[in-house]
Amino acid sequence: MTPRLLRAYRWTRYEAAGIPVFVGRRSLAMDALLRQHRAKAGVFVTAWNPCSRLMPAGWNDRQQRALLARLRRWIALPGGGTLGRWHEAHVLALAPPALVTRLARSFRQNAVVEVRAGRKAVLRPVAAPASP
Repeated sequence: MTPRLLRAYRWTRYEAAGIPVFVGRRSLAMDALLRQHRAKAGVFVTAWNPCSRLMPAGWNDRQQRALLARLRRWIALPGGGTLGRWHEAHVLALAPPALVTRLARSFRQNAVVEVRAGRKAVLRPVAAPASP
């Protein structure tokens, strides 16, 4: 990831259930949401714009539905990520972070944002999938 892209991820406002989350900050409201769902962690993830390359809306929507299908066993709250005029649909997956990270990798995402009760939100880079 370039320094500029890394900065963009860090400055993005992530949101689910009306609760804003920022990388490097703790959210008491997110802590309460995690407790409400008896979740140890949540991960903001998207299938939109793989490798941060702008894709058509229809393509992004199909990929997001495929991601949601893969998360069907878990609670996945609709959400988003916004920075200036840039917006992407996200979900807050209340699932094991390692599982969500593997899914993000399979959808060619650069990073996810992990939230845990009582802790600051953390940007987690996702390693690129191995070439065949």
